[in-house]
Amino acid sequence: QVQLVESGGGLVQAGDSLRLSCAASGRTFSSYAMGWFRQAPGKERAFVARISWSGGRISYADSGKGRFTISRDNAKNKLYLQMNSLKSEDTAVYSCAAQVGSGSYYAAAEYDYWGQGTQVTVSS
Repeated sequence: QVQLVESGGGLVQAGDSLRLSCAASGRTFSSYAMGWFRQAPGKERAFVARISWSGGRISYADSGKGRFTISRDNAKNKLYLQMNSLKSEDTAVYSCAAQVGSGSYYAAAEYDYWGQGTQVTVSS
């Protein structure tokens, strides 16, 4: 089992950058694929990015390609999401999640452990 805690959210201007962090507890972090999801008010939770346990395979939603970078440091039990050129439509609660199995990487239902989320607000 793993516990996840996000940090790094905040209020920024359009065009700014933010780096989100996700701290994981437990010795099995390095064996899980990890993902970032976001949920805007009145909308369903949406896939943002995913990274394999080794970091060798990475996937992004179209909304973040070229602007977002997911990374991980298994030695520190940390997951990151670097977000550049932020837009007002990026405003959402961002959550990290751990995937134990090998199901669809973009489906929230395929992830087993979730953090509480961190709010990102981008003003235009």
